[in-house]
Amino acid sequence: MSEKRMLIVSEELVRKIDDNRGDMSHAEFIDFLIENQLKQTTKEQEEKQFATKEEVRSFEQDIRKLLKSFLEFFVSYGLELGKQSPKSEFEELTSKLQGLEKDLASEDTKGEAKIKWK
Repeated sequence: MSEKRMLIVSEELVRKIDDNRGDMSHAEFIDFLIENQLKQTTKEQEEKQFATKEEVRSFEQDIRKLLKSFLEFFVSYGLELGKQSPKSEFEELTSKLQGLEKDLASEDTKGEAKIKWK
Protein backbone atom coordinates (compact mmCIF):
# COMPACT_ATOMS: atom_id res chain seq x y z
CA MET A 1 0.00 0.00 0.00
CA SER A 2 1.41 3.37 -0.98
CA GLU A 3 1.81 6.30 1.34
CA LYS A 4 -0.66 9.10 1.05
CA ARG A 5 0.38 12.72 0.88
CA MET A 6 -1.50 15.98 0.82
CA LEU A 7 -1.36 18.35 -2.13
CA ILE A 8 -2.53 21.90 -1.67
CA VAL A 9 -4.10 23.42 -4.77
CA SER A 10 -6.16 26.50 -5.47
CA GLU A 11 -9.93 26.47 -5.10
CA GLU A 12 -10.34 27.19 -8.81
CA LEU A 13 -8.32 24.09 -9.70
CA VAL A 14 -10.42 21.97 -7.34
CA ARG A 15 -13.56 23.23 -9.13
CA LYS A 16 -12.07 22.28 -12.52
CA ILE A 17 -11.22 18.83 -11.20
CA ASP A 18 -14.72 18.37 -9.77
CA ASP A 19 -16.34 19.52 -13.03
CA ASN A 20 -14.38 17.05 -15.15
CA ARG A 21 -13.67 13.98 -13.02
CA GLY A 22 -17.03 12.27 -13.40
CA ASP A 23 -17.22 9.13 -11.18
CA MET A 24 -13.51 9.15 -10.33
CA SER A 25 -12.14 10.27 -7.02
CA HIS A 26 -9.86 13.30 -6.87
CA ALA A 27 -6.79 11.09 -6.55
CA GLU A 28 -7.82 8.80 -9.42
CA PHE A 29 -8.51 11.76 -11.70
CA ILE A 30 -5.19 13.45 -10.96
CA ASP A 31 -3.38 10.13 -11.45
CA PHE A 32 -5.24 9.66 -14.77
CA LEU A 33 -4.21 13.13 -15.98
CA ILE A 34 -0.58 12.61 -15.03
CA GLU A 35 -0.41 9.19 -16.72
CA ASN A 36 -1.95 10.56 -19.93
CA GLN A 37 0.50 13.46 -19.96
CA LEU A 38 3.44 11.09 -19.50
CA LYS A 39 2.17 8.83 -22.31
CA GLN A 40 1.82 11.84 -24.61
CA THR A 41 5.37 12.96 -23.83
CA THR A 42 6.64 9.44 -24.58
CA LYS A 43 4.81 9.39 -27.93
CA GLU A 44 6.34 12.74 -28.88
CA GLN A 45 9.80 11.41 -28.05
CA GLU A 46 9.19 8.28 -30.15
CA GLU A 47 8.07 10.39 -33.11
CA LYS A 48 11.33 12.32 -33.00
CA GLN A 49 13.22 9.16 -33.89
CA PHE A 50 12.26 9.53 -37.56
CA ALA A 51 14.14 11.67 -40.03
CA THR A 52 12.50 14.65 -41.69
CA LYS A 53 12.34 15.09 -45.46
CA GLU A 54 15.05 17.74 -45.27
CA GLU A 55 17.35 15.42 -43.34
CA VAL A 56 16.82 12.64 -45.89
CA ARG A 57 17.56 15.00 -48.80
CA SER A 58 20.67 16.26 -47.06
CA PHE A 59 21.79 12.69 -46.39
CA GLU A 60 21.17 11.76 -50.03
CA GLN A 61 23.26 14.71 -51.25
CA ASP A 62 26.08 13.84 -48.85
CA ILE A 63 26.08 10.23 -50.06
CA ARG A 64 26.23 11.40 -53.68
CA LYS A 65 29.17 13.65 -52.86
CA LEU A 66 30.90 10.76 -51.11
CA LEU A 67 30.32 8.43 -54.06
CA LYS A 68 31.63 11.08 -56.46
CA SER A 69 34.75 11.49 -54.33
CA PHE A 70 35.22 7.71 -54.29
CA LEU A 71 34.94 7.51 -58.06
CA GLU A 72 37.34 10.40 -58.59
CA PHE A 73 39.82 8.79 -56.21
CA PHE A 74 39.75 5.40 -57.89
CA VAL A 75 39.94 6.87 -61.38
CA SER A 76 42.91 9.05 -60.45
CA TYR A 77 44.49 6.17 -58.51
CA GLY A 78 44.18 3.90 -61.54
CA LEU A 79 45.77 6.54 -63.72
CA GLU A 80 48.60 7.07 -61.22
CA LEU A 81 49.48 3.37 -61.27
CA GLY A 82 50.02 3.60 -64.97
CA LYS A 83 47.11 1.43 -65.98
CA GLN A 84 46.04 2.96 -69.24
CA SER A 85 42.35 2.56 -69.75
CA PRO A 86 40.87 3.00 -73.19
CA LYS A 87 40.17 6.60 -74.07
CA SER A 88 36.46 5.99 -74.69
CA GLU A 89 36.04 4.43 -71.25
CA PHE A 90 37.80 7.37 -69.62
CA GLU A 91 35.60 9.85 -71.51
CA GLU A 92 32.51 7.89 -70.47
CA LEU A 93 33.54 8.05 -66.80
CA THR A 94 34.28 11.76 -67.10
CA SER A 95 30.87 12.48 -68.60
CA LYS A 96 29.13 10.44 -65.90
CA LEU A 97 31.05 12.27 -63.16
CA GLN A 98 30.03 15.58 -64.69
CA GLY A 99 26.43 14.35 -64.71
CA LEU A 100 26.73 13.55 -61.02
CA GLU A 101 28.10 17.00 -60.35
CA LYS A 102 25.14 18.59 -62.15
CA ASP A 103 22.76 16.48 -60.06
CA LEU A 104 24.41 17.71 -56.89
CA ALA A 105 24.18 21.31 -58.02
CA SER A 106 20.43 21.17 -58.59
CA GLU A 107 18.43 20.24 -55.50
CA ASP A 108 15.17 19.73 -57.38
CA THR A 109 16.54 16.98 -59.62
CA LYS A 110 15.94 13.50 -58.24
CA GLY A 111 17.74 11.42 -60.88
CA GLU A 112 20.11 8.60 -60.22
CA ALA A 113 23.55 8.20 -61.71
CA LYS A 114 24.72 4.67 -62.32
CA ILE A 115 28.16 3.74 -63.52
CA LYS A 116 28.69 0.38 -65.14
CA TRP A 117 32.20 -1.02 -64.99
CA LYS A 118 33.35 -3.11 -67.91
